[in-house]
Amino acid sequence: MKFGYWLPVFGGWLRNVEHENMNASWEYVRKLALRSEELGYDTTLVAELNLNDIKGESAPSLDAWSTAAALAAVTRKIEIMIAVRPTFHSPALLAKQAANIDHISNGRLTLNVVSSWWQDEARQYGVHFEQHDDRYARTSEWLHVVDHLWKEDGFSYQGKYYRVENTILQPKPLSKPRPFIYAGGESEAAKELIAQKCDGYVMHGDPPEVIALRIQDMRARRERLGLPPMKFGVAAYSIVRDSEQEVKAEIGRITNVSSSAKGYNNYQQWLAGTQLEKRVSLEEYSVSNRGLRTGLTGTPAYVADRVAAFQEIGVDFFLLQCSPQLEEMERFAESVIHVLRPELGKPVLS
Repeated sequence: MKFGYWLPVFGGWLRNVEHENMNASWEYVRKLALRSEELGYDTTLVAELNLNDIKGESAPSLDAWSTAAALAAVTRKIEIMIAVRPTFHSPALLAKQAANIDHISNGRLTLNVVSSWWQDEARQYGVHFEQHDDRYARTSEWLHVVDHLWKEDGFSYQGKYYRVENTILQPKPLSKPRPFIYAGGESEAAKELIAQKCDGYVMHGDPPEVIALRIQDMRARRERLGLPPMKFGVAAYSIVRDSEQEVKAEIGRITNVSSSAKGYNNYQQWLAGTQLEKRVSLEEYSVSNRGLRTGLTGTPAYVADRVAAFQEIGVDFFLLQCSPQLEEMERFAESVIHVLRPELGKPVLS
C-alpha cells in the first residue's frame, strides 16, 4: 500500500474551520513536500482550481502548474501528480509543459485528468463551459492528442474539439511509454473513458464494500477492452487519536455545519456539475472529496486494520487530507505508515 496526500493549495480542507494553520503559500507547501519525503509518503496531488473551492472564492489559492514545477526542482523522490482540466489547457501546450516538468523531476510527474464542474470559475476565467457528457467527449480527444505527442513527432489530428498539424514535441518525457495518467468519476461517461484511456482510477471516499464494487466494475471494463490492469486509489480524511472519544470530538469539530460559511457558496453548483452515485450531505461537504466516508478515523490499530481492508479488495494507494496537515501527517506516518511498512524505518520526528 502506498500513501499520498493532497497538497493544501487552498489553505486547508475544512469548510467549517476558517483558519487551519496551513497557509496557501509556497513556503508552506514546500516545507510540507520536503517533510513528506522524510516521513515516507509516496505521492502528492496538486489540485487545479483558479478559485478557492474550500475557503471561498475570494480566498487565495495556488496555481497548480507553477507550484508543481517548483516542487519538482526541490524534491527528490515523491511522485508529483498534477491535476489538469482539459477545458483550461490546449493539449499540445500542456503536453509540452508536462514533458518539461517530467525532466525537472527526473521522471516523477503524473497527471490526474479532471473534467471541470465549476461553471462560475469557467466564466470568470473566460473558458467555455460545457455540459457533463460533452466535457468527457472533449477529454477523450484531449487525451488522444497528448498521448500521441508524447510518443511521436510529426503528429496531426483533426477532431471536434482540437486540431494539430505535423506537431513536433521535444524533448519527450523521461517516463516511458508516457507519464502515468489517473482520472476519477462515477458517471457512465467517466468510467468508460477512464477504462479506455487512463492508467489509474482515483475514487472519492467510500467504505470498502462500495469501493470493491467500483474496482470490480473497472477491472471488468479493462478486461473487455483487452487492456492491462489499472491502479486504484481512494481519497480519505485521516484522524488518528489514542481514544475513540478524541476521534468523535474531532469529527464533531470539523462537521459542525454552518451553511453561511464561505466554502458553501458553490455547494449546489458542485452537485449540479457532477453525476455522483449518491448525494453528498451538507455535513459531508464540510470535508472535501467525501473523505470521511473512507473511515480512516480512529485509534492507530483501527486505522491500520481499515487500511488492510482496503488493500485486500485491491486498493493500491490513498490520497489523504488532514488538518492541520503537517502535524497530522507526522502523526499518521508514525502511527500507521511506519507500522504497516517497517522497511521504512522509524520516522525522524520533529
